[in-house]
Amino acid sequence: MVLADLGRKITSALRSLSNATIINEEVLNAMLKEVCAALLEADVNIKLVKQLRENVKSAIDLEEMASGLNKRRMIQHSVFKELVKLVDPGVKAWTPTKGKNNVLMFVGLQGSGKTTTCSKLAYYYQRKGWKTCLICADTFRAGAFDQLKQNATKARIPFYGRYDMDILDFSATLSFCIVIIKSCISLLQQPDNIVYVMDASIGQACEAQAKAFKDKVEVSSVIVTKLDGHAKGGGALSAVAATKSPIIFIGTGEHIDDLEPFKTQPFISKLLGMGDIEGLIDKVNELKLDDNEELIDKLKHGQFTLRDMYEQFQNIMKMGPFGQIMGMIPGFGTDFMSKGNEQESMARLKKLMTIMDSMNDQELDNKDGAKLFTKQPNRIARVARGSGVATRDVQELLTQYTKFAQMVKKMGGIKGLFKGGDMSKNVNPSQMAKLNQQMAKMMDPRVLHHMGGMAGLQSMMRQFQQGAAGNMKGMMGFNNM
Repeated sequence: MVLADLGRKITSALRSLSNATIINEEVLNAMLKEVCAALLEADVNIKLVKQLRENVKSAIDLEEMASGLNKRRMIQHSVFKELVKLVDPGVKAWTPTKGKNNVLMFVGLQGSGKTTTCSKLAYYYQRKGWKTCLICADTFRAGAFDQLKQNATKARIPFYGRYDMDILDFSATLSFCIVIIKSCISLLQQPDNIVYVMDASIGQACEAQAKAFKDKVEVSSVIVTKLDGHAKGGGALSAVAATKSPIIFIGTGEHIDDLEPFKTQPFISKLLGMGDIEGLIDKVNELKLDDNEELIDKLKHGQFTLRDMYEQFQNIMKMGPFGQIMGMIPGFGTDFMSKGNEQESMARLKKLMTIMDSMNDQELDNKDGAKLFTKQPNRIARVARGSGVATRDVQELLTQYTKFAQMVKKMGGIKGLFKGGDMSKNVNPSQMAKLNQQMAKMMDPRVLHHMGGMAGLQSMMRQFQQGAAGNMKGMMGFNNM
């Protein structure tokens, strides 16, 4: 995601406060200069950048600040707050209603990504339990119907019938489109939500485009696409927010699951490498792991088989792109995992699953796990032949499994860990500290460093224990700037 460059520059500017011995007006101005330069490079409107600078300056009066206050934290908090305001239209976004037919009509200029985004949105809600369908109303562009049909077939989204949510795809050129849309609205039932799809590559020009559509058509919400390939994404987001049009989703790639809900505070948190625990918890909740009573019972007793690990790998695959998930973990910016690394990690995960596909039921369900292979080494050779890998790859898998199994065994000995609700009230703090230490030993030292060390890991675990994001600004990524 090219926006990661913007996040890295702003984070670097904020961290420069830590290098200063004394926080004075000169240091504050130097930091603001870096932040403003980064925003201007991202094509954010100069008026908005100037307003951000003035707001921070008026909120931070270094001379009037009490001596006991943490000036660095106050400045960082103020910048964070203004960045959130920059992309926040201040208008509540439309949300679908269960139990009724929700009709969404997509409009936008040609090439903005409407057809692909229609499929992405239908797939997104389908995964959340909605019954969705797609209707192609673009009769002008050659291949429009075929493209939508291909996308829908791939995602198993139907075209016809009455559903919880209908998503309509229209063609557009700015002046001609508005006439067509108005005639279609009169022919169709009044749509519940007219979604304007906008290409992020035009930067701050989005403002004029969004206003033109909003003046002629009752645009309820906006989806900004192609944020993964252009440096002007920041300008596009801030420009749309300036029109008071709520952004509901952002497109971050070409694949069907590369669509993220847009929430201002979590977005800025991820941009600055502070993570989005709330979003990560939502992803985990989508898997409905609590419904797997058999697995929960095994974990309570400290049991973890190779089949259990295989099922957890499947759950990881269902959660979406690795880059998206990593961006939600505090300490990892959206640029931590490049597209190449993401593909490499996904390929490695699939390779491990392929190895386990060559194991028989006795090996997958054995409570002793890797010990069976240690006692009978010929099993390793057989699995390696069956999966087309070297024997050392099988041994590496078994080593990784052993680490997981040891941690699960320790988890099983912690009373109250699987009661549900707020774990911080159920679990003995000393036991949880030991579990955190065990997790830290399992992790790659570089990964632990990115999370802010042991303190960062503990902070993230507390967020999970409470089952919510809590105060994002208090997370370790912000404290350590």
